[in-house]
Amino acid sequence: MQEFSSLLGYEFRDVSLLEKALTHRSWTAENPNGGHNERMEFLGDAVLQFAVTQYLYENFPHLSEGHMAKVRASCVSGAQLAEVARELGLGRLVRMGSGEAASGGRKKHSILADAMEAVLAAVYLDSDIEQARSVVLAHWAQIVDAKAESPGRRDYKTRYQEVLATRGLRPEYDVVGSGPDHQKHFVATLKVEGEVVGVGDGRSKKEAQQSAARAALGE
Repeated sequence: MQEFSSLLGYEFRDVSLLEKALTHRSWTAENPNGGHNERMEFLGDAVLQFAVTQYLYENFPHLSEGHMAKVRASCVSGAQLAEVARELGLGRLVRMGSGEAASGGRKKHSILADAMEAVLAAVYLDSDIEQARSVVLAHWAQIVDAKAESPGRRDYKTRYQEVLATRGLRPEYDVVGSGPDHQKHFVATLKVEGEVVGVGDGRSKKEAQQSAARAALGE
């Protein structure tokens, strides 16, 4: 759990909230006295929708209501939730019934997506909407950026890699994290053939790398 909290970027005061968020309904069929995460999924969906909506509204003033709605729908889809869950290694932590586990439940899109929503609800219940928003953006800001802008415009890593490829070179990123688990801060140093060409920071390793690539591009 400690490793997961570190990757998530939030340390729970009430660990029982996280445990409930990671409990699939199939677990309660074999353990009748326990609860499951279905109600938390409902709340977590609202937390995610709010955080993404606010981020879009504040950072993309040129987008129409219709465009924002399309971007938001793409960012909060089950497929996207499952992808973030996989990056966090959520599948191995979900408590589920033996039958569900045996049928590959830890890899199912729906179970991963639902658990991810429930985890966001757990963060909100353990803290407040601002902390929950911070956790969402640590994992979704780049996703929103990529979907809100024209393809590749905000993907600085890919763009810089393409620039280097024309010269037969490859980028190297060194990322260092600091601060408590619930407020991690990362600094990325981008080097090409041992020379520092860009430095950036962010709330996640990916965000810091994008920032460093952006600096290297001079943008």
